[in-house]
Amino acid sequence: MSQKVEILEIEEVTHNVRAYTFEKPDGYSFTPGQATEVAIDKEGWRDEKRPFTFTSLPDDDYLQFVIKSYPDHNGVTEQIGSLEEGDQFIIDDAWGAIEYTGEGVFLAGGAGVTPFIAILRNLYDKDEIESNMLIFSNKTENDIILREEFEEMLGDQFINVITDEPTDEHIFLDGFIDKQFLAEQIDDFDQPFYVCGPPAFNDAMIKYLKELGADPDALVFEE
Repeated sequence: MSQKVEILEIEEVTHNVRAYTFEKPDGYSFTPGQATEVAIDKEGWRDEKRPFTFTSLPDDDYLQFVIKSYPDHNGVTEQIGSLEEGDQFIIDDAWGAIEYTGEGVFLAGGAGVTPFIAILRNLYDKDEIESNMLIFSNKTENDIILREEFEEMLGDQFINVITDEPTDEHIFLDGFIDKQFLAEQIDDFDQPFYVCGPPAFNDAMIKYLKELGADPDALVFEE
């Protein structure tokens, strides 16, 4: 069922990522990692639905998305980037995307980290982060979404990989995460793996993980 919800707050997260906090309809429910179809309540855009993952927690009295805008795409995310507080989204019911199945390794490429935000926030809120690890690949340091929050939640279990600029502070790879890198960073492939990023990133990570001995049934990724 589609519902209109008002945007209450817009917060800058990075140079091209914003957090949108908006009304939570009575009785609306979701689980961490779930998404919904979203449209903009403006002429010409109401039928242009796109999936976005909730980054708020189920018990919050509001809903939230963290969305990267792509100005050169001339599409929905560009339009969302121009929205203001008081504008409205049209949202549907929540549906399953990535489901947490136990302690493991989260592998994210760029904006692909968004399905993991509510999962990790929920674990942290319940003091259940345990040995969960996040390996987060970005082109530059300025692209790192919620860097300080991930550092607080995960400590040394938050590994930043920068691919397009040399860095002393984080791991710099002249290219993308490869099989050797995963073998060096992960000492147990008999655990769940959560993968989300661009299609090429997902395909490569799943291929490498299987080659390194990960159980295909323990690979959780967004189709």
